[in-house]
Amino acid sequence: MEPNSLLDAILDEAAISHAGLAAHVNRAGAARGLTLRYEHTAVSRWLRGQRPRGQVPDLICEVLSRRLARPVTLDDIGLGIPGEPAAARPGSLSGFVERATALWRSDQQQRPHVLGAPAVTGTPAIVPVWEWENPPEDTDVSRGGPRRVSGADIEMLRAARAHYEQLYRKAGGVVIRPRVVSFLNAEAAPLLRGSYGDDTGRALHRATGALVAVAGICAYDADAHGLAQRYFHQALRLAKASGDRAFGAYVIALLVNQSLHLAAHRQAVAFAEAALRAAGRAVSPALASDLHAMQAKAYAHLGDAGGALDCIRRAETAAERIRRGHEPDETGYVQPGLVNVQVAEALLSLGDLRGAREHARAAVASPAHDRGRVHRLAMLSHIALRQGETDGAVEAAVEMAERATGMESRRLRERLRAVREHLVRTGGSGTGQAAELIDRALRVPV
Repeated sequence: MEPNSLLDAILDEAAISHAGLAAHVNRAGAARGLTLRYEHTAVSRWLRGQRPRGQVPDLICEVLSRRLARPVTLDDIGLGIPGEPAAARPGSLSGFVERATALWRSDQQQRPHVLGAPAVTGTPAIVPVWEWENPPEDTDVSRGGPRRVSGADIEMLRAARAHYEQLYRKAGGVVIRPRVVSFLNAEAAPLLRGSYGDDTGRALHRATGALVAVAGICAYDADAHGLAQRYFHQALRLAKASGDRAFGAYVIALLVNQSLHLAAHRQAVAFAEAALRAAGRAVSPALASDLHAMQAKAYAHLGDAGGALDCIRRAETAAERIRRGHEPDETGYVQPGLVNVQVAEALLSLGDLRGAREHARAAVASPAHDRGRVHRLAMLSHIALRQGETDGAVEAAVEMAERATGMESRRLRERLRAVREHLVRTGGSGTGQAAELIDRALRVPV
C-alpha cells in the first residue's frame, strides 16, 4: 500500500484528529441512513494507504469541505482513482506538485505511515520508469502563482543540492535527510507553486528534482526504502517535466542501485536498459559506466556470466571516456575507482576471487571521499578473507573502521557488521583488534 500523504496533509490543515475525523464520518453516514462505527484506528489505516469502502471516501470529502469551508474532492484526499498508488496515477503536473509537497510535509513531521512504508514491487515500481520513458511529454510547464520565480531562485536550489550532497558524504543520510526535507518544504515548495514561464519552469523542475533525489539517497541510506523509492519516483517525474533525459537516466541509476540492494536483480537490469535506451547519447560516460557496472552485478547475481562480463567490458570502455569538468554535477559520485569496486563485486559473485581482488585493490588505490573509501575497503577486506589472506583483510578493516567513525549511515553500518562477522569467523592475528575498532565505530547511535 502507498501511504496517503494528501489525506494526512489536509487533516493537518483542517486541525482535525484521527478520532475526530472518525466521529464526524460516523455522524455524516448516519445522516445518510448508514450505521458506521469507525474509530481512530481506521483513520490510521487510511493514512497507511487502505481505501475506505463504499460511500466513506465521499463522506470524508463532505466532512472536510464543511470544516475548511471550501470544496474538497476525492483527488484532494488522495482517493481519486481506486486501486492505483498516487505516484503511478496519471494527472496534471500541478496535481503531482501537490502530492509531492504533501509527502515532504509528512516526512518533515515524521509521520510513521510515511517513514515506515515498504518499497512497492511489481507494476507500481515499474510504472514511473515506463511513464518517464514514453509519451506524452510535458509540452508546457509554465504556471501562474503568487511569486515570480527568478534565475537566482534556481541557482539557490542548485547550490543547496551541492551543499547537502557534500554533507551526506561526510556525515551520512540519517542526520542529513531532515535538513534536505526542511529545505524542500521551506524553499522548493513555494517556488513550484510560483509563477514562471516554460523555460524557467523546466530549469526549476530540474533543480528541484536534483534536490529530491538527494532526499531519496539520504532515505535509502537510513534504510527507509519505501520513502526513498517515493522520492526517486518524484525526482523522475520532475526530470520528465524538465525535459532533461540525462538527468532522468541518473535518477533511474538510483533506482537500479536500490533494486540491487533489495535483490530485485531482473528489475535492476531492466531499469538500467531503460535509462540507456531512452536517454541515448545524452547519457554521459560516467553515468553509462555506472549503469553498465550495476548491470554486471545484477547479471552476476543471476548467474549469467556472459551477460556480466559483457557489461563489465561496456563499463570499462565508458569509463575510459570520462572527462572531468564535462560531466553533470550529479555524476560526481562516479569517481576514479568506482567502476573497479562494482566490477570487483560482480567478479566475486561469479567466483573469480583473483580478478575481484585486482579490481578491489585498484579501487582502494584511487582517490575517493571517505564514504566511498569505506565501501571500497570493506570489499577489499571481504575478498582478502575469502582468499585466506588475513593480514591484508585486517589492514583494510582497520582503515575502514577509522574512516567510518562518526558517520550516521545504516548502509555503512551493514558493511561494517558484515566485515566484523567475517573477521571473527576467520580468526587469526589482528582480527580481534580490527573487530574492536569496528565495534567502536558502530557505537555511534543511528
